[in-house]
Amino acid sequence: MIFRSSRLAAVEASLAGGSPPLPGRSQLQDALARLVRNKGAMVSLAMLCLLIVLAIAGPWFIPHNYEDPDWSAFRSPPSLADGHWFGTDQNGRDLLARTLFGTRVSLLVALIATLVSVVIGVTYGAFAGYVGGRADQAMMRFVDVMYALPSILFVILLMVIFGRNVFLLFAAIGALEWLTMARIVRGQTLSIKQREFIEAARAAGLGTGAIVFRHIVPNLLGPVVIYATLTIPEVVVVESFLSYLGFGIQEPLTSLGTLIAEGTNVLEVLPWLLWFPAAFLILLLLSLLFIGDGLRDAFDPRERG
Repeated sequence: MIFRSSRLAAVEASLAGGSPPLPGRSQLQDALARLVRNKGAMVSLAMLCLLIVLAIAGPWFIPHNYEDPDWSAFRSPPSLADGHWFGTDQNGRDLLARTLFGTRVSLLVALIATLVSVVIGVTYGAFAGYVGGRADQAMMRFVDVMYALPSILFVILLMVIFGRNVFLLFAAIGALEWLTMARIVRGQTLSIKQREFIEAARAAGLGTGAIVFRHIVPNLLGPVVIYATLTIPEVVVVESFLSYLGFGIQEPLTSLGTLIAEGTNVLEVLPWLLWFPAAFLILLLLSLLFIGDGLRDAFDPRERG
């Protein structure tokens, strides 16, 4: 999304086949208005907000702690009578409390890993696209080499070498998800750096770093926000898969992936241990995907049908 006059934006949107912004409104306001009109995105946003509120505040209102067993309710099925609405696991721990806490951990992993990937990818891609030439080619060949590596195996290798630290998990997943972001930002930068305001910044004597962070990166917010929103569910899936394999979140902490792994092992005798964490994960992923699609349609009118 380039910051430019509303008249020029209207002409470009018309040529692209999209609807021009309404008079008196900026492109950002027009994009937000289109997002609000997207019912699927709004319903998904409400669902995501509900999940976040439940994950953060829910455990405070539950009489059971996620790691404390109830000695009188081992393997108890879901019931409102005994206060275990989602039942208990094989150790007598309340599944509702563990599911809400696991949702909180999964969201935390996703947000931090996505933030790491955005910072690395935007910085790397913007500098590669702006500098150009041999430096650009060398930097993008490094990205190609990283793409060729099996990402999951690379994360597992890091966990084996440096230990199963939750903060290392954040960094390892984020350090792999930046590759696509770097390619997207680099492609956008190649187009933006030909604009007149970049030439004016060079003529004013601004250095490479100042031009990249003051003039190029702010004009990449649209694609960056869209891709970051779509990266979060991918990170959630990666974390869940690693936890399912036993390389992710470890006791006493838990995550949705860890709970799903535990539920799969006892599916035939304690099926509710899989049902509820899987339902929360599905709702979380669907909400994030619909929000990402809504942002893409809002910021890029050409994507609309």
